[in-house]
Amino acid sequence: MAGRIGWGGVFPAVTTQFREDFSLDRAATHRVIAALVADGVSGLIVGGTVGENCSLTLSEKREIMEIARDAAGGRVPVIAGVAEFTTPFAVETAREAHRAGVDGIMVMPALVYSAKPFETAAHFRGVATAVDLPMMVYNNPPIYRNDVTPDILASLADCETVVAFKESSGDTRRFVDLRNLAGDRFVLFAGLDDTVLESVVLGAVGWVSGLSNVFPKEGETLFRLAREGRIAEAMPLYEWFMPLLHLDARADLVQCIKACEHIAGRGSDRTRPPRLPLTPEERAEVEALMRTALASRPALPDVGLGAAA
Repeated sequence: MAGRIGWGGVFPAVTTQFREDFSLDRAATHRVIAALVADGVSGLIVGGTVGENCSLTLSEKREIMEIARDAAGGRVPVIAGVAEFTTPFAVETAREAHRAGVDGIMVMPALVYSAKPFETAAHFRGVATAVDLPMMVYNNPPIYRNDVTPDILASLADCETVVAFKESSGDTRRFVDLRNLAGDRFVLFAGLDDTVLESVVLGAVGWVSGLSNVFPKEGETLFRLAREGRIAEAMPLYEWFMPLLHLDARADLVQCIKACEHIAGRGSDRTRPPRLPLTPEERAEVEALMRTALASRPALPDVGLGAAA
């Protein structure tokens, strides 16, 4: 099951592009995704948190999956986010993903409801057993309130379709705890941008990244340096990137990432309500961070990125 996908490298959680009337901008979404693939990212996550999954209709989610498949052209895997209020709704979305022909799914806990640990496990198991697609479990307790602990994930080890784990709690000790419980059963992904280097050192082989939407080459280079143990070379790049990476840990991360994307000329900063534009003060803060980053953009060490596809 895991062999279907090259689970490794940087998978940007891509943005969904909207027109002025907040309708889905299909052409712009295709351009954003195609540009990331051209820059050498290792995979794509569509309909994640940054993709504003919960503001999309099921038909729009399917369209975005199809757009991403076309833009990727088989060069990198496409993973579809599944973020629903109930397990049956999540199963329905996962089945749409299977019909759309994506390479895998990334499943979030059932939203809104504060689940007990056994209920959280049952939700993931329900989706995993409903479709024959490789599945990444997504843990982001600061945003989604339900914590997928190492114990919960380890209880899913018998589900063949559950192959990967995205850890966004910010607690990098979880990587060690999970390996102590389940060995190498799950492929580990960093999920919080400003802990990526530490996560890789502790065993993450992939990175679901927000700010790599803005600086994909820098993100992929940083990740590869860390994977290769070239920490001395990675540190200056990490230090340059860190002020922006902190934006991924904010509650308004989507607005911040889209604002950076817009400043970099890679996409629109428009978000769908209830997400509203950044306040003037917040926008000025993000613009200042981007000015500094663009003015001091580092030369990148060779990590073989030119050969990536």
